[in-house]
Amino acid sequence: MPGISHWAASAFVVSIAMLIPRGAEAERSNGDVIVEWNQLLQTNITGLPIGQPRSYAMLHVAMADAVIAVRGRYQPFHADIKAPEDASAEAAAAQAGHDVLVTLFPPAQAAADAALANRLALISPEGRALGVWVGRNAAAQILAWRQNDGYAGANPQPPAFFASTLPGIWVPTATGPYQFSLIYNVTPFGLLTQFQFLPLPFPQLESTAYAEAFNEVKDVGRSNSTVRTVEQGRFAQLFAGVGAYANATNVFRLWSNIARDVSRSNSLSLVDTARLFAMMWASMHDSLLTSHSSKAVYRLWRPETAIAHADIDNNPATDAEPGWAPLIPTPPYPAYSSNMTCLGTGASRMLAHVLGSDAQSVTATWYTATGAVVFAQPYTSLWALAVDEANSRIWGGIHYRFDINGSQASCTQVADYLFDNYMQPRRAD
Repeated sequence: MPGISHWAASAFVVSIAMLIPRGAEAERSNGDVIVEWNQLLQTNITGLPIGQPRSYAMLHVAMADAVIAVRGRYQPFHADIKAPEDASAEAAAAQAGHDVLVTLFPPAQAAADAALANRLALISPEGRALGVWVGRNAAAQILAWRQNDGYAGANPQPPAFFASTLPGIWVPTATGPYQFSLIYNVTPFGLLTQFQFLPLPFPQLESTAYAEAFNEVKDVGRSNSTVRTVEQGRFAQLFAGVGAYANATNVFRLWSNIARDVSRSNSLSLVDTARLFAMMWASMHDSLLTSHSSKAVYRLWRPETAIAHADIDNNPATDAEPGWAPLIPTPPYPAYSSNMTCLGTGASRMLAHVLGSDAQSVTATWYTATGAVVFAQPYTSLWALAVDEANSRIWGGIHYRFDINGSQASCTQVADYLFDNYMQPRRAD
C-alpha cells in the first residue's frame, strides 16, 4: 500500500476483518442456500394443501435458527444454539434444510443428499464440519418441538364433526367431509393460542350486512355470472388451481417465489434472507391456523348452501335459488373466516414488516408443472397481491365479503404479533 506505513496497513486489514461475520470468510453472503432448499421443498412436498405451511415453516425456522447461531444479529425463533467460532453459516443452513426435508418427506432423500453434497463441497473443510454440526442441532430441535404439535390428529377420518339442518350452519357440499376439523388442537408456531386473534362474529343472518354480502357473491360468484369480469374469473381459478389453471402454481409456491424475488431485489444477506423466509412462513402457518380454527367456532354455511336455502334464513332481502353453483368448487369446510385471505394477509404483512415497506415491485407468476408460464401479474405493493388473492374467493363464489374482512383484520394482528415478538435484533452487549 503506497504511502501507508506497515503498521497502518496492518491495522486497516484487521479493521476490515472485524467487519466480516463469523464463519463467512470463505462462503457467499447472499441467501441462495435458503432459496435452494425452499425450491427443493416445493418440488417434494406432498399431502393436503392445508397441512403444507407446517412443513415450510419447520424447514425455514430450522434454517434460520442455524444461520443465526453462526451469524448472530437476531434472536433465534426457537432453537438457541451456541455455534463454534469458525462454523460455516451456509453449511449450517444447508444441513438444517436437508434434515428437516428428508424427515418430513423420505422419498426426497436422494435429491436432498445430492443437493447437500454439492453445497458442502463449496465450503472449506473446517467451517463445513462445524456448520454441519450446527445445522443438525437446529433441525433436531425443530423436529422435536413439532413432533407432537397436534397435526397427526387434526384430520380425523371420519371427521369429528356433525352437520346440522339449522339455518346458517355448515353442511358438507359435493367436495366431501370436513377436512382438518380438529386443527384447533394444533400448536401455533408463535401465537399464544390458535384463538388469540379470533375474528369478530359475522353479521346475523337477518341483518342488512349479511344480505349485502349474500347478494354480492350470488351475483359475481355464480358459475354463469354476467357481472364478473374475465380478469376476476381468471384470478378466482388461478388461486384455486382449477379449470384452465388446474395444477398451476399453488398459493404456497406463489408466496415462496415472491419471498425469493424480494430478498434478491433488496439484496438481503444470508441471515436476513433466512429470517425473511422463516418469519413469512411462521406468519402464514399461524394465520391459516387462526382462520381454519375460526371455522370450527362459527360453523357458517357456504354460499352455495345459503343461496339454495335462503328461504329459511329469515331475511327478506335474500332470495333462494335452488341449483345455484359457484364458479370454483366449494372447499370441504365452513365459510367463516377465509383461509386464502389469511394466507395472503399473513404473508404480505410479514414481508412488509421485515423489508420495512409494503411498496415492493413484484410479479406474481403462475407456472405449469414443467415450468412454463401460465400467467403473470405485476404489482407495486405486496398488499395489492393479497387483496386480489382475497377477492378471488368472492369472484369464485365460495366466500362472503365479511369472510374476507374478518380474515384481513385478524391475520393482520397475527403477523404484527409475530413480528413484534420473534427474531428481533439482538441487543448490544
